[in-house]
Amino acid sequence: MIRPATADDAPAVRTIWNTLIRETTVTFNSIGKTEAEVAAFLENGPVFVADIGGVCGYASFGPFRAGVGYQRIAEHSIVLTDDARGKGLGRGLMNAIAEQAESQGINSLIAGVSGENTAGQAFHAHLGFNQVGYIPEAGYKFGRYIDLVLMQKRL
Repeated sequence: MIRPATADDAPAVRTIWNTLIRETTVTFNSIGKTEAEVAAFLENGPVFVADIGGVCGYASFGPFRAGVGYQRIAEHSIVLTDDARGKGLGRGLMNAIAEQAESQGINSLIAGVSGENTAGQAFHAHLGFNQVGYIPEAGYKFGRYIDLVLMQKRL
């Protein structure tokens, strides 16, 4: 089930997020999220979760860049646990945030995908995102530079 996140989802979201931070290059961030940071993230939303007897993923969007000229474009984030993949939950989360974004006047979603995350790139392409940018060595994690692929979908 895809639903809006609540404060009660904070421990599960924090666990998922911090696992990605510690173990993957899906995010270039190397500092774990605190309880307060996750609580603020959920409160400031919008955040949706995939829940199949427990939260196994989440998706959100927010400003792409500061400034009034960018108010109609947003950058999103989507994360699923390994065991939740391949069940349509990612598509469900993306549909939920796209609908919410459109209702807020957003006309494009941007995905910043790690160059090492080929599954994430393929997922976004399957959902109609097009690669619009490539930044070599944009991130640094685990002692190496990592490229960033920018993908866009017009809503």
